[in-house]
Amino acid sequence: MQEIFDFLKDLAAHNDREWFQENRSRYEAAAAEFERITADMIGRIAKFEPGVSNMPAKNALFRIYRDTRFSTDKRPYKEWMGAYINPRGRKSMHGGYYLHLQPGGCMVAGGCWWFEPKVLREVRESIVLRLPEFESIVEQPDFKKHFPQIGEYPLKTLPKGFPKDFPRPEYLRPRTYVVWENLPDRFFLQKGWEAKATKRFQLMQPFINFVNDTVDDYI
Repeated sequence: MQEIFDFLKDLAAHNDREWFQENRSRYEAAAAEFERITADMIGRIAKFEPGVSNMPAKNALFRIYRDTRFSTDKRPYKEWMGAYINPRGRKSMHGGYYLHLQPGGCMVAGGCWWFEPKVLREVRESIVLRLPEFESIVEQPDFKKHFPQIGEYPLKTLPKGFPKDFPRPEYLRPRTYVVWENLPDRFFLQKGWEAKATKRFQLMQPFINFVNDTVDDYI
């Protein structure tokens, strides 16, 4: 793990093709270690999420190369390593589990990152219709401790067509249904971090399953 962090720190300081080519052997060693970590995490998650049990680690990994064609940021390489463990694949609306290593910006996360508008509306309607169930998941003390915020990019008001007096408007405003916990680098450098991260992923599972109950009807 230290090797991964050291490489990513140096890459952030020298994000250009010449440096990368000179340090390709370091990248390959760090990438191989991250693939091993991902394979191990898949095995751990498979104990409570059997759908990922046959997933090759390489299918969960993100490429190091950035697509700079339509970006003003021309840095050629991502300064992080990430793995999205999802039985339906990385590009599916179906929710999964995400591990992100970046010096000063590490996290574990899970859920659904994007929706077609119709699916997003259906997820919100499921929350309205099954509010006690959803509330019991996201307000559970351990869940709330690690994942205090539900979703990203919230609307300023309730979405159109939903009751103005809905008692938990914060459940309907997000545009994405994800949860995450930012973690310090030292978390991943301690012995036994894998088990601690796995417990967080397992804590996410009821939330992910709730959202997937609706999403899976449309994919």
